[in-house]
This record gives sequence, C-alpha cells and structure tokens, in this order.
Amino acid sequence: MSVTLSIDAMGGDFGPQVTVPASLACLRKNPDLNLIMVGDETVLTGLLAGVSSADKNRIKVQHASQVVEMDESPQKALKNKKDSSMRVAINLVQQGVADACVSAGNTGALMATARFVLKMIPGIERPAIISTLPSIFGHTHMLDLGGNVDSSAEHLYQFAVMGEEVVKAVENIDKPRIGLLNIGEEDMKGNEQVKAAGKLLENSTLNYIGYVEGNSINAGHVKVDLIVTDGFVGNVALKSIEGAAKMIGVKLKDSFSKHWLTKLAGLIAYPVLKSFKDSIDPRMYNGASFIGLRGLVIKSHGGADVLAFETAIHLAELEVRQDVIRKIGEKIEKALEQKVTA
Repeated sequence: MSVTLSIDAMGGDFGPQVTVPASLACLRKNPDLNLIMVGDETVLTGLLAGVSSADKNRIKVQHASQVVEMDESPQKALKNKKDSSMRVAINLVQQGVADACVSAGNTGALMATARFVLKMIPGIERPAIISTLPSIFGHTHMLDLGGNVDSSAEHLYQFAVMGEEVVKAVENIDKPRIGLLNIGEEDMKGNEQVKAAGKLLENSTLNYIGYVEGNSINAGHVKVDLIVTDGFVGNVALKSIEGAAKMIGVKLKDSFSKHWLTKLAGLIAYPVLKSFKDSIDPRMYNGASFIGLRGLVIKSHGGADVLAFETAIHLAELEVRQDVIRKIGEKIEKALEQKVTA
C-alpha cells in the first residue's frame, strides 16, 4: 500500500535542518512512502539537491510563502497565515492529495488550523491529542495531552472511544485495557466530572478497568493500555514526566562525574545505563495524533531532532495504513446508536 504524507518542512525549532534529513531517511527505509515537502521552495530545493534519482520521484516540493512562528497565537495564524507551510500541508490532506500531515509547528496553531480545515468527525464534539509514554510494562497511551483545557464527562467518554481505536491499530490489541485518571482508585474519589465519566465507561462496551492513579502512567501495579483524562491534567502530567526524566539524566551524569572512582563505576555501568537511556528515550516516543478530525494530523515535538521527527513520520504512516480515521468514525457511529437504543 502506497502512502503519501505532507510534511510541514518549515515547522518546529529547527525547520528544514531536521525535517528534510528525517524525511529522506524515512524515504530510504520504505519504498512505498511518498512525501510532499511543504515550505520555501528555494530552501527545500537546495537541501534536496543531492537526492538520489530513485527517491526523486517519491518526494515533491510544494511552495508555501509563510511560516507560523512557534510563539504565534492560533487566531493570528489562522487569520493571517493562509499560505503557511502548516496550512498548506493540512490543505493537502483535506484535498485528498496527502493521506496525513506531519508537523513540528506551534501546537495551538496546528490544532486550530487542522480543526478549521478538516472539520470534526460526526458525533465528536472536541478533538484530542494522544501519544505514547514509557512504562515498566513497555509503554502506555494517554489522552488528552493538551487539546482541551476542560472536558465534560461526555468528552472523556468520547476520548476513550477514539483512543481505543488508535491503540488497537498501533499496538494490534483487540481489547485495550482502559483506565480513567483519578486521585484514587476507590469509587468515592474524584470530582463529579470524573465520576460521571466513570459511569459512562462502565456502561460501555469498552474494556474499562476503572480508575487509575498518576503512577499508573509509568509504573502502576497493573498494565493499562490507554489512560484517559482531560487536556489540562494530561498536559501537566506529560510535562512533569519529561522534567523528571531530564532531572534523572542530569543527576546520574553528575553523580558519575564527581571523581575518578565514580567515573570508573560509570564506565563499568555504561552498558546498563545506555540500555536504560534507550528504553526511555523520548525521541522514540515522539509523535502525537490529533484525533476526532476528518483527517490525520501528527504533531511532532517542536524541539525534535532528526531521529525524533523520523519517529513521528513512521507513526503517521502506520496510522494511515491502519485506516484509523475511518475506524474511529465507525466506532463513534456505533456508540451513538447504542445510546439511542438505550
């Protein structure tokens, strides 16, 4: 199956210096992949000058005269940057030219633009951001990671329905174990919004295992495939995990650098430390899906390097091949039918 992706080549902290080599690396690894690099034609053509003749037919440049800045407001980007690399890349998905869009650009602007251009899947009230996080069981998926500051019980239920389809597609799991993030596992814990969402999930056909606490994201006592929460809590949790991982890395490096004995210990422990570092390397978990839209958009971390952006491209390709958007639409339609029947 041939897959065509539009790449916002100008987005992110490093723009084409990361997006171009990452795209070429993915192209070399997959002969069924086609890419449309969107951005400044002069810049991109220069960076692609050395592309092999075998790859030239599978990579095209689509000119876009504007760039959405990383600190630009979503409203300004939507109104004044209609020819930005971000907007044009999303337009290609809406037009059916590309199967999905990948961007490391401004998250708020990307969400606002994607929602405006692609519209929502019927029955979905709000889009959500889902990504993968490392855990002692390997990894778990979590949403919403910042798409919505506040969410109702119904929204949380819809997030769970959409998230289930993503996990099934990406992990090849028939019935993902779904937990609702709460301040405790007991039924009396949590606010009214979470309690109401719990009731909806209990009465659904989803494989809902109940409330889970924050430690279940990375190290809970039971395996959870999907954790559901609102965007405010989800984003705080995500940034806290990223900060903790960075702190651990810095502290380990400082501890092994104190004097010659600790440096020697560091050399002896290097294989173990490298294995640990690789297992929680955020670059291998880069790429968050905007779900609930009538088109596929993958958000890469703004500070992604070449390897991290490659990971985001691979995620987009996988979700296209698994037909995630269609499956979410069908699942939501069935969920709505069940509610009407009930």
